[in-house]
Amino acid sequence: MRKRFGTNWTAIGQAILFFTISLLLLQCSQTSNKTPLKTRIAKHTLISDLETHIPEIMEKAMIPGLSIAVIRDGDILWAKGFGVKNAETKEPATEETVYEACSLSKPVFAYAVLKLVERGELDLDTPLIQYIPESTIEEKFLREKITDDRFRKITARMVLSHTPGFPNWRRNNPLSIEFEPGEKFSYSGEGFQYLQSVVEHITGLSLNAFMKQEVFTPLGMTSSSYVWQDAYDTTSASPHGFMEEVAGKGKPEQARVAASLHTTAPDFARFIMAIMNHRGLTQNTVDSMLTPQSIVEPEVSDSVAWGLGIGLEKTPDGMAFWHWGDNFRFKCFVVAFPAQKIGVVYFTNSFYGLSVRENIVTLAIGGEHPAVHCRLTEEYGDADAPGMAFTRMLVRQGMKAALAKYEALAETMPASDIMSESAMNGLGYQLLRMERTSDAIAIFKLNLDAHPDSWNVYDSLAEAYMEDGQKGLAIQYYEKSLELNPENTNGMEMLKKLRAD
Repeated sequence: MRKRFGTNWTAIGQAILFFTISLLLLQCSQTSNKTPLKTRIAKHTLISDLETHIPEIMEKAMIPGLSIAVIRDGDILWAKGFGVKNAETKEPATEETVYEACSLSKPVFAYAVLKLVERGELDLDTPLIQYIPESTIEEKFLREKITDDRFRKITARMVLSHTPGFPNWRRNNPLSIEFEPGEKFSYSGEGFQYLQSVVEHITGLSLNAFMKQEVFTPLGMTSSSYVWQDAYDTTSASPHGFMEEVAGKGKPEQARVAASLHTTAPDFARFIMAIMNHRGLTQNTVDSMLTPQSIVEPEVSDSVAWGLGIGLEKTPDGMAFWHWGDNFRFKCFVVAFPAQKIGVVYFTNSFYGLSVRENIVTLAIGGEHPAVHCRLTEEYGDADAPGMAFTRMLVRQGMKAALAKYEALAETMPASDIMSESAMNGLGYQLLRMERTSDAIAIFKLNLDAHPDSWNVYDSLAEAYMEDGQKGLAIQYYEKSLELNPENTNGMEMLKKLRAD
């Protein structure tokens, strides 16, 4: 089954208190940091290392183009593009190449929303429905009548901290509320789209006009827009998919605040610097933006949390803010330390762009980063892991060669160490989307061998068998999934469907 992000947790106040106390203790114990931040390394040495190693990392991860900006002392130290904008035309990527910012669209919008809060035009804790006629939100956002009264409780704070109770995306289903708003973290693009509707109503401006007025023009982000610009015809990178193929580039005419921002590495760095330098927002507002509102994995640790529109991570060097972006064939990552005023942002035009998140962050700024391996990012794998060698073999030489590679790797290490369960599952679903059903089944079987007690892998294999028309095996594996996890609602629904056919 495709995993959703969402976890149970106790009281927000207790989690925040624990996060704060732990953070103070860690800040008093900096000697435990095994990978120090690169705050003092000479500029020419840092740049030389980046220019040497980034092309190697890109080749290993099958990334055609990457642009990066590094921040030091609250300013852009260096920015550069590597590789190509398009693998067919071979046009080089530069620091001014435009990429889809994917979910990095969200924190930029959050910054603008907080400007409204500072001016008293929006209150973080007033239900959003009080700012907009119900008929408008029913028509333009919900596309149906409000039937769940919990919708009337949702506030801007809940949206920005990913606690409104919405799924990430409703897809073709009615928008549901899956838990009491404010109860727990569950990443949701839908929440941001709701807030976009409210902000457009309050300001009387389109989203892009609002963002240009509040963010792009004041911060000098001259290449940034939530809708397509004519200049992008020559400056934009092309997306590249799972098989390294060049795909068609979408040109959004309607702004979608959760994912349609187009920008450059230096432009996004200017946004990061605005947070670091309290530009456009007061220090108190920035402090609130960077205060934990919800904990991502409370049952695991409090190291990764969410502020107002931005991720937070607790590290031996203090608090850092971060976000990742995934529009399928464009992927990106940002992390920055506001106290040290150091950070990095990179964009790629590749399906595999997030597999290098740790490599790039380690090269550019150093430090330790729990966010790169948390529940939100673990599915993207690691460019240095054996799983990437296996995937590269699959992409470039086919399934037979890949399986031989896997068998060779399995002779030297446990199968579970070759690729994480979530990453292998993601690989299987990618093949399923490409209608390579037999290959997807082979991948899910490998994953089941490595994780024989995982209800989720049984569910995934059952889905692949169902897609392949093997009803008996689909039923068998859904039943096993439910045996391991009786609360697997997807398995219940699929079994009902299969038995009814």
